[in-house]
Amino acid sequence: MLEKKTTEYEKAILIGIINREQNEEKVNEYLDELEFLTYTAGGEVVKRFVQKVDIPNPKTLIGSGKMEEVEHFVEENEIGSVIFDDELSPAQQRNIEKQLRCKIIDRTSLILDIFAQRAQTSYARTQVELAQYEYLLPRLTGLWTHLERQKGGIGMRGPGETEIETDRRIVRDRITLLKKKLEKIDRQMETQRGNRGSLVRVALVGYTNVGKSTLMNVISKSDVFAENKLFATLDTTVRKVVLGNLPFLLSDTVGFIRKLPTQLVESFKSTLDEVREADLLLHVVDISHPQFEEHIDSVNQILSEIKSSDKKTIMVFNKIDQYKNEVIEEDDLITEKTSRHFTIEEWKRTWMEKVGDKALFISALNKENLDEFRKRVYHEVRDIHVTRFPYNNFLYPENLDEYQ
Repeated sequence: MLEKKTTEYEKAILIGIINREQNEEKVNEYLDELEFLTYTAGGEVVKRFVQKVDIPNPKTLIGSGKMEEVEHFVEENEIGSVIFDDELSPAQQRNIEKQLRCKIIDRTSLILDIFAQRAQTSYARTQVELAQYEYLLPRLTGLWTHLERQKGGIGMRGPGETEIETDRRIVRDRITLLKKKLEKIDRQMETQRGNRGSLVRVALVGYTNVGKSTLMNVISKSDVFAENKLFATLDTTVRKVVLGNLPFLLSDTVGFIRKLPTQLVESFKSTLDEVREADLLLHVVDISHPQFEEHIDSVNQILSEIKSSDKKTIMVFNKIDQYKNEVIEEDDLITEKTSRHFTIEEWKRTWMEKVGDKALFISALNKENLDEFRKRVYHEVRDIHVTRFPYNNFLYPENLDEYQ
């Protein structure tokens, strides 16, 4: 008889702060995303704590009263992890661990943990390991409380301090080694990209969990891993796609996220070379998400950081099958109409009409409007190809229908 397999989720609580930069509504949005990250990492959120903090406590980020409230809840409910939405300094992490006596994780550490779970290839694992070591280096002291290495005075000098310096040197050496390894792999990948010839390159970019891999599978008829979790894709996948008789290369890249850790942006910049070298970007957006406009801004910011914001881009609004707008009742004379009440047709008449020469609205999962999507991509790729090879103009008609 087969045993029923059950997944045990670790109990966790979330902590966010309201300050001048983020109001209560913004904090709740971030905590919703943090809860999804926690679920992806294998945790179950039991409760959320939010505190208004004008000046963060340098010792524990949140105030002493809120810390006591959290401490009681942790003890009474056997909480395994306390997850902060904002990045903690090494000192803050040590102080909170000492008081709560459980795992203390911040947003950066949580994302790094998910990346470590998802990394499949040697290249992705090397990038994640480098980011983890760079995050770990200033926090090494907190890992050695059993030798009391933070304390000075009689009996606390000598071997303890020497060993922590040894640990730091080992980590620095490992970081140097990983950087050299990445440089070597980068050179190999650069050679691979050079060997692809002069085919037009198209890259899928966008926020995490917007359906890039699903769209990749539908268009390229491939079998890229796709799942309704954050960061399902870490490794860049490149496939040759033929529309009509026009070939081009389509690449699926790692998704972006708000408050993306600096270490990860640096480590994964080499992976994003596919984006840098692309001739055309397909910016995929989950229109069913309430904060999709902020997601667009986050992606554009990261594209700007990797010097790719000026590339030809087509906006592709995915998951139209899941989009639901809020409805104002006919007898409701008080509620003011906002963008949350827009239907898909009303959205099409807004700024989306002009962005990237008219945006596309599709459902990759249900294969809605994919013919329009293919025609648009064919047209854009054809323009790039014909510009590059003017003598090939007669090979590819202006209308994809001629091949169907």
